[in-house]
Amino acid sequence: AFVTMESGRRKGLSGVLSSLSLLCVVLDLQLDGVLGATPVEIEHHLEMGRKLLAAGQLAEALSHYHSAVEGDSKNYLTYYKRAAVFLAMGKSKSALPDLTRAIQLKPDFLAARLQRGNILLKQGSTQEAREDFQAVLERSPDQEEAQNQLLRVDELEELQEQAKQAYQTGDYTTTIQFLERVIELSPWDPELRELRSECFIRLGDPRKAIQDLTPAARLRTDNRAAFFKLSKLHYSLGEHQDSLSQVRECLKLDQDDKECFAHYKQVKKLSKQLDSAEELISEQRFQEAIDKYKSAMKTEPDVAFYTNKAQERICHCLVQIKSAEEALDVCTEAHQRDPRNIHVLKDRAEAFIQLQDYEKGVEDYQEAREIDGENQEIREGLDRAQKLLKISRKRDYYKILGVGRNANKQEIIKAYRKLAQQWHPDNFQTEAQKKEAEKRFIDIAHAKEVLTDPELRQKFDAGEDPLDPESQQGGGGGQGWPYGFNPFDSGGSFHFKFHYN
Repeated sequence: AFVTMESGRRKGLSGVLSSLSLLCVVLDLQLDGVLGATPVEIEHHLEMGRKLLAAGQLAEALSHYHSAVEGDSKNYLTYYKRAAVFLAMGKSKSALPDLTRAIQLKPDFLAARLQRGNILLKQGSTQEAREDFQAVLERSPDQEEAQNQLLRVDELEELQEQAKQAYQTGDYTTTIQFLERVIELSPWDPELRELRSECFIRLGDPRKAIQDLTPAARLRTDNRAAFFKLSKLHYSLGEHQDSLSQVRECLKLDQDDKECFAHYKQVKKLSKQLDSAEELISEQRFQEAIDKYKSAMKTEPDVAFYTNKAQERICHCLVQIKSAEEALDVCTEAHQRDPRNIHVLKDRAEAFIQLQDYEKGVEDYQEAREIDGENQEIREGLDRAQKLLKISRKRDYYKILGVGRNANKQEIIKAYRKLAQQWHPDNFQTEAQKKEAEKRFIDIAHAKEVLTDPELRQKFDAGEDPLDPESQQGGGGGQGWPYGFNPFDSGGSFHFKFHYN
């Protein structure tokens, strides 16, 4: 009875398995009908892909080749043609698996072998490239391109070895010379570009290092190290926005990367301070901008660029608020750090002018012009400084009253009253003394007249003497007295009564 029951159970299980197998066959047939494609459909996709590729519509062509591959995964030509589109789009990494699949399906497909060998050579994979070119030559010994490429593989391997030896001995210039040709043969090898960038860093040329590291970072799937180094290089050059951009690329790959995150916080803080300072300058809030730049110097004291930049902008702000003596000290230190900075020279020239040292102002503007002769602000500033120097050798209204160029109207009137009382001709006895006093009194009155009149003062500050008859700027008649009236030229004895308030 037990045997009979067991036999029945097995027959029942066998029937279930047979039913399941039949169901799977049916499902496979149904799926083939849904997912598969007829030869006509596949040929349509291939034809459309060819036409779109010829028209340069690469994305559309790729879409049709995707459909062709999905429709017939055993057709080596569909993989090869899709690889051609990837290559046309500059996506060699995507082309490589398709070429490999085409070769697996048809080992004697020499065109795919040759194309894959070319990609591998450009990627610096010399051994794999050599195998592909040799495979082509085994079946077609006269294939000229394969012969030439095999010679390039030999050349590349020899140059790679020479470059590495030169680098190990510390001969970075020679290393770079070898790598020039190496990278020409193998432009898609990130390791070689990273090696050359390191040589440029050792030779003190970060700009060229960036030019190599930028494409190298894109040639690796996860190249956080390259993005981090790029960020540091941009940071050292004062390019804080580019530095932020690169370190963010690192954090996109791994937000927990400790080095990148720490550097990101530093760059972000400094960038915010610098941007805020420049915004304050644009709003003419110069003292606040000075404070912000001083904070930036504390944030990054070790990178010379940021210290130099902060001093340059503090120098500018001090000139704008007419704190000339302090500006002179800061501008001079900034000039010592960066002697060819035309902005520092221009601002220091203005500080000298504010201190009425016109000769030195002219000298700074001349030095700036030698560096950048096309700069319009420098040319105009030099012209104005030269005019002020010329006027100062005749008469300088600020010096006459003994006030600074940033003196306000009240300070000017106060100085005028004091000097007018001191030099009034009635205060002197001899004729010679009276004549000298008269001359000084007229100069004092001239100075007050010009410096208390906004329009006349603006002209004088621009390098013109509005009371000089030679300049024909008006107001200069009557032996130098404003508006043609001289109280001392009235004939006979004249006593001028002056009331001091």
